[in-house]
Amino acid sequence: MNGYKVLKNQEFSFADYKLVPLREKDKFLIMKWRNDQIDFLRQDKILTKRDQSYYFKNTISKLYNHSSPNQLLFSLIKESTCLGYGGLVHINWIDKNAEISFIMDTEIEKKCFKEIWVIFLKILESIAFNELYFNKIYTYAYDLRPHLYDALESSGYTNEAVLKNHFKFKSDYKDIVIHSKFNKS
Repeated sequence: MNGYKVLKNQEFSFADYKLVPLREKDKFLIMKWRNDQIDFLRQDKILTKRDQSYYFKNTISKLYNHSSPNQLLFSLIKESTCLGYGGLVHINWIDKNAEISFIMDTEIEKKCFKEIWVIFLKILESIAFNELYFNKIYTYAYDLRPHLYDALESSGYTNEAVLKNHFKFKSDYKDIVIHSKFNKS
């Protein structure tokens, strides 16, 4: 896996952090985090190493050479260590918008949730707005982690919509909360 054909630059940084095209060597870390945090994700089963290897081989690897991939995923790196991964998903190339997706190391999340989210958003915005010239990026979040909204709103995102009782979590219906930010340049 190399860089994304659609991007001029392949590394984006802020302070000691950088986003690079998703690294294959991070795939099993990512699998562990996804399994740890399954309640917050649109994932309906625990992933196995086989599932993760298949996904990287048959989905992720095809994104790099595509001129308009449906997602651009990155490893968030600090001092060569992957702290999380995410990027732009459900990309609409015609309307120039995309959903933000991000999860981080489960242990780091417990200590630095807001700080890491804010850094990730800052770097991701440079990709979305300055490299791809998107009009809008947004989150589509299960209303299970209200502390996420503080990170988003302190980064200039606006609570755009709440989809009431939109998904079933265990035996209750929960809301989806959508925050967005527009390209102001």
